[in-house]
Amino acid sequence: MSALATADLGAVLQLLPVQRAGLALLLAAVGLPVIGVVIVGLDIMPVRFAMMHVALLGIAVGLLTGIDPMLCALVACALSGASVAPLARTPTGLSGAMGLLMSLAVAAALLLLAVSGVNASGAFALLWGSILSVGTADLVVLGALAVVVPGLFWWRRRDVALLLYDRELAEVSGVPVRFLTAALLVLVAVAVAGAIRLTGALLVDALTLLPALAARRLGRSLGSITLWAVGIGVVVNATGFLLALWLDWPPGPVLVLTAGLVVLAAHLVPERRNRSWRASASVSPVSLPSSH
Repeated sequence: MSALATADLGAVLQLLPVQRAGLALLLAAVGLPVIGVVIVGLDIMPVRFAMMHVALLGIAVGLLTGIDPMLCALVACALSGASVAPLARTPTGLSGAMGLLMSLAVAAALLLLAVSGVNASGAFALLWGSILSVGTADLVVLGALAVVVPGLFWWRRRDVALLLYDRELAEVSGVPVRFLTAALLVLVAVAVAGAIRLTGALLVDALTLLPALAARRLGRSLGSITLWAVGIGVVVNATGFLLALWLDWPPGPVLVLTAGLVVLAAHLVPERRNRSWRASASVSPVSLPSSH
């Protein structure tokens, strides 16, 4: 048990770094689980790993040039997400591109750090995260994601539902598939980079993928899955963060374990109670709500 008494938890919550971290997790719980819904829906799991390595390259460039490393990581991830969008016609095509991108990015990052003589500890710190070092720029990025990601889902909800269900069906239905796919991939890339400060690159799934996996088990439509994902994200982030403070444990692993337990609990719900949004979309694509 931690030496931190329960009575001291209130005092800890008064500290500015702790408040910033809590706000960051709250903002992350609004936008990032929706990104997880996109990752699961498009079946683009390799994107997470590729963007972690691209972020490492961006941070290395930032350390070398003196520009904010996290800003460089965000820009590098956004550009990479946009550049691979044309290859996202099939999950296998995107997987190959992500593998190549991941290999090139980590090789370039390691070479850059070795040749330049820059201290690599700052770059590799992103593997573990530093939630109490969240700054204003991080809050701005997470706040923007909390507005833009759900906003895009609501504004183009019919188009997103069709795209996540079947790309070809979306194309023949008049959905701007290439533009929407590129926009979603850029958001996924930026979201992964934006979450790195909170949990570290190795544990970023706690904020993105795990709430979405639990939500898919509980939701009956794309809209309900999205709402479930956000709700689970809020509960997991708040519970995990408070538990980590109370036990004086690293927040990242606690968040992952908390999210993992929620996913396992969600899979205890009998499957007969749930109906996949994919199934409902295949029955009547026309019945999907209009984006207008």
